[in-house]
Amino acid sequence: MSAKSKALGRNQPVKYDFIRIAYISGMIGFRFNWRWLLALLGIAIVCGTIFYSQYLALKIRREEQQKIEQWLAASKAILNPDLTLPNLIRNEQHSIPIIETDENDSITNYFNLDSLKIEKDKNYLSKQLQIYRSQNPPLEIKWSDSPYTANRYYYGHTALLDQVRYYPLIQLALVAVLIFFIVYSISSHNRATQNQVWAGMAKETAHQLGTPLSSLQGWIEMLKEQGLPSETVSELQKDVDRLKLVSDRFSKIGSIPQLEKSDLVFQIQQMLDYMRKRTTSKVQFSFETNGHAHIEANISPPLFDWVIENLLKNALDAMEGKGYIEVNMKDEPEQAVIDVSDSGKGISAGYVRRVFDPGFTTKKRGWGLGLSLSKRIMETYHKGQLFVKHSDLGKGTTFRILLPKI
Repeated sequence: MSAKSKALGRNQPVKYDFIRIAYISGMIGFRFNWRWLLALLGIAIVCGTIFYSQYLALKIRREEQQKIEQWLAASKAILNPDLTLPNLIRNEQHSIPIIETDENDSITNYFNLDSLKIEKDKNYLSKQLQIYRSQNPPLEIKWSDSPYTANRYYYGHTALLDQVRYYPLIQLALVAVLIFFIVYSISSHNRATQNQVWAGMAKETAHQLGTPLSSLQGWIEMLKEQGLPSETVSELQKDVDRLKLVSDRFSKIGSIPQLEKSDLVFQIQQMLDYMRKRTTSKVQFSFETNGHAHIEANISPPLFDWVIENLLKNALDAMEGKGYIEVNMKDEPEQAVIDVSDSGKGISAGYVRRVFDPGFTTKKRGWGLGLSLSKRIMETYHKGQLFVKHSDLGKGTTFRILLPKI
């Protein structure tokens, strides 16, 4: 046994040094990637803003030049009246869409509108007329003093005006997306770091448990040889096996477990038997399978047992030494439904949403990680759900597990 311990002492640090190196390298790579990605996104938004602003400025400058040319033509027309200016203005105005109507608002002509759309949709002009009415008041030309000889001109927004109006909103949306991405990346980074820390602590705990477990196993063998009552040795062996299972669970945190088809009824019954022998007779256990002797699903048995154990221990703590615990199972076509109920003190409404938060606990001792780890095991590794079905102060609580069978 000492040789085995020495061998473990030589090999394990190498393994854990490799894990630490991989972890540090991965975190450095993660920081490098997401920070550079955010920097590139920021640069892209700034460059896009500059180029688009220059594009709008160029279009506005061209329109200003066109207005100056028209002003010069108007100045010239004052001295030499002719039709050059009106024709210039009408021919060079290509941006503002216009619909001409008579005094009864019947459409008589249109300018700067898409002819293809007008041909395809007979109601296109009427629709556009309604839009232009809402955008701008019409301009009117009276050809005589009679009220029946006038034309109204309804006009809409130019593409340039829409671009200038909506560009700040688009820019704001892009900045909001960038801020959201930054916050999400930082949050994900912090969660990943926290998860790595917990995983490292769990693996280190499993590593530290290895040596005393090997020693305890040796002592049990010596007790067997010395003729200690088999029942006592058997119970000691169960507790040592339990410690090995705990060590195995901790070693699996942070790695992807192998799921295997298992009998849930058998797994839960084993856990109930183990807990029943280690609690007082004032606590009554019941297990209802609704007529099903076997209910199979793909699980990691050590991690699934851990979830059931955490829920049973949580129920025992809530009952303070007396009451009942009931496990009820239902076999549905696509999932197994497991309810763990107790007659404990219940959970207040303000705490129900927080019971699965890491570090949250109402007990004087403990780190408040049991339910948080259980929820992660069910949701991350088994693609199921774990939640508080209902809880009444002074009456008890029911936790529900939804476990996919496929």
